[in-house]
Amino acid sequence: MYLGSQLFTDDEYALRLSRVRALMEQQGLSAVIVTDPANIFYLIGYNAWSFYTPQMLFVPIEGEMVFFLRDMDAKGAHRTTWLPEDQIVGYPESYVHRPHVHPFDWVAWALRQRHLIAPASRQGSVGLEMDSHFFPPKAYRALFNAIPEWKLVDCFEVVNWVRSVKSDAEIQLMRQAGMVCSEAMRAAIDIIDAGVRQCDAAAVISQAQITGTEQFGGDYPAIVPMMPTGAAADTPHLTWNQGTFENDEAVVVELSGAHNRYHCPLARTVAIGKPNPDVDYVAGAAIEGLNNVLDTIRPGVATRELASTWNWTLAKYGLEKPSRLGYSIGIAYPPDWGERTISIRTEDEAVLEENMCFHVIGGMWMDGYGFEVSESVRVTASGVETFTSVPRELIRK
Repeated sequence: MYLGSQLFTDDEYALRLSRVRALMEQQGLSAVIVTDPANIFYLIGYNAWSFYTPQMLFVPIEGEMVFFLRDMDAKGAHRTTWLPEDQIVGYPESYVHRPHVHPFDWVAWALRQRHLIAPASRQGSVGLEMDSHFFPPKAYRALFNAIPEWKLVDCFEVVNWVRSVKSDAEIQLMRQAGMVCSEAMRAAIDIIDAGVRQCDAAAVISQAQITGTEQFGGDYPAIVPMMPTGAAADTPHLTWNQGTFENDEAVVVELSGAHNRYHCPLARTVAIGKPNPDVDYVAGAAIEGLNNVLDTIRPGVATRELASTWNWTLAKYGLEKPSRLGYSIGIAYPPDWGERTISIRTEDEAVLEENMCFHVIGGMWMDGYGFEVSESVRVTASGVETFTSVPRELIRK
């Protein structure tokens, strides 16, 4: 199956909307403005690189959804979304990248034309994705000024929370993304060696991510391959440069397989020659800790228990990790592959449910060196399923 056909059944899309609306009702929301492209994809299947200009899906508590986006994109939106064409509305090109107007100024007018703005006396709160990367202050100001009837409030990631429990069809896509990820990580392990330029390694990894497997092609990932190297491996989220890998250094590789926008990230550490001997010590602690965490995962377990399991393991080695241990994953667009809901840490109140999916990260960023090992997993009825098939060890070259 490929994008250009409907990925999920009508019944599944209807169930997603009904679950979102149930949460909206709990929050007293009469509508939600959805701007996160992952949430738009989840609700209506729309997929294009159009999110760099403003777009929104208007989701009322009752009635039809309406999707607003740039006119040139709206004309072809029907190629990926199941939404009827009369519910796809393009705003004029004259509103794109203008200093004193915003596309949502026009969208507010279009909402009025469609009689979707009730009088203030009957208008409940309208939820906004206040933490979305794609909802800037100018968009908020446009809605605030143009629709005074609305009481604009934070919807607290209402769609993201519905996404946290996957359907069986979604789990199958996650498995396929995991296969793509395994191929990309094997390509990374094969290419990384002394004398190889970092940029050349990144090119090989990217090709593997997009090629995927013979059965499942890859998609562009939400984050580029990350490769903190040598002393710089003490800092996460570094990418690559045009320098070469050197003997006696460790390379942390974090990447994702993506298939039809579903993501399975993975991290491994490649040791070239004999890097800092402390890497071995930290690797032993992190791998044991990750194994213990995976053994703890099952429905009904609190995420804070996973964090405690990890912390107790590290404590045996005299180590600690102040950052979170992981987060929920699924659909993703740049610049992030996390769902921005559940984080695995001692302060989190979430409880695991079957078909939740996580990226569990045993990342240790020390002083002048680092080590990272991770797994993308599903909570099963009785335990855990890992989506990838790369040895969980310090990989030596």
